[in-house]
Amino acid sequence: MFGNLLNDLVLILLFIVVLGFINEMTLKLPTEIALMLYAFIVGIILLIVDMCSANTILDDFRARMHSVSLDDFLMHGVLCFMLFAGSCRMRKQDFKKSLKLITSLSLLTTLAGALIYGFLFYGIVYLLKLPLTLPMCLLFGSIVAPTDPIAATSILPKFGLPKETGFVIQGESLFNDGVGVALYVCFKSMLVDSTEHQGFFQVMFRELFGAAAVGIIISLILFQLFRTTRDEYRQISISLLAVASAYLICEYFGFSGAIASVICGITFGTETEKYAEKHNVPMYAYHHFWEILDTMLNRILYVMLGLSFLPVLNIQHVFLMSIICIVINLIARSASVWVACLLCHPLPDNFKVPQFIAILTWGGMRGGLCLALAMESSRILSNEVYLIIIACTYIVIFFTTIVQGLTMPIIYKKICPFVSQ
Repeated sequence: MFGNLLNDLVLILLFIVVLGFINEMTLKLPTEIALMLYAFIVGIILLIVDMCSANTILDDFRARMHSVSLDDFLMHGVLCFMLFAGSCRMRKQDFKKSLKLITSLSLLTTLAGALIYGFLFYGIVYLLKLPLTLPMCLLFGSIVAPTDPIAATSILPKFGLPKETGFVIQGESLFNDGVGVALYVCFKSMLVDSTEHQGFFQVMFRELFGAAAVGIIISLILFQLFRTTRDEYRQISISLLAVASAYLICEYFGFSGAIASVICGITFGTETEKYAEKHNVPMYAYHHFWEILDTMLNRILYVMLGLSFLPVLNIQHVFLMSIICIVINLIARSASVWVACLLCHPLPDNFKVPQFIAILTWGGMRGGLCLALAMESSRILSNEVYLIIIACTYIVIFFTTIVQGLTMPIIYKKICPFVSQ
């Protein structure tokens, strides 16, 4: 087992190094976007070569990549550390300034987006006579509605967005995961034979408040231990223990481990800043460790996303469905952001509503979390329906990450002149 794991790791690291060099010497795209794009191109090339050759090496490579479970890697592996690393750069006092807007966006954009996406998607698949029911389409809406915290914290900060707006986008993505999971569980219960139908608010209450309680309690207890030592490597170990144990406890009790990880990150980020000021210590090792770990795990994830993109090619009406998914995604995202904006004034950085909607719509990237939820749906869906769901999820991820990610600076520059300074 260890040998297989090491083989997978070496293969992915080889892609990270080689593709990173290619990007550095050619297009110089943002690293995460470049890794996903180039890995996808490599996958296409290998598929073409495989179709023209009986080379068993390519068969072995494809079998190896299919054996790497993104669901296990992310949801049952490194997600908690990636969310902690992304959120530990945020501070409680910053959240207080934008709490109303972040809360509204996390709840309303995910709820409204899932419903709009689900109903529009159902109308399309009904016309195309695809075998998806309305609950299946709503389940799909809950999968792709939440923006991805990993994409938001690793990619968006590189585009020079105004500080408060960038913080709001990252804050929304960090907290809307719990809402998305609650919707997913609610719609999932419609598709399985269960006497215990779980309502959205019931699931949401358990996911959110249970996770918040666990995250706060674990963080406060272990940060007391953090304060008792000056050994930075022991402090790093304590922070790892805090987020991993909070995530596992939440998984056991059915809470949102992702939200607990975010709360741990914000708490440790705030408290370590106070600790450093009080004791006049720079905490270099601690901060560098989490920055390096975050960077490496992000790069591994984006290579895996790019290499595992090929199921899209097996979907019926692949080109038509790609256009449909992209258009519906933009409609659902912009409409759901507009709903949230109705309750929140003034908007950050003096944005007007149309410009703010445009920024959040184009900055609403999807990533590994959406794909992990889509993969989990294989347990309750037929193989034909599952292939449609997983392929459409890939389409949304690819478009929002590659196309929207690369054009985000252009969109912002077009909007920026209308923003009152």
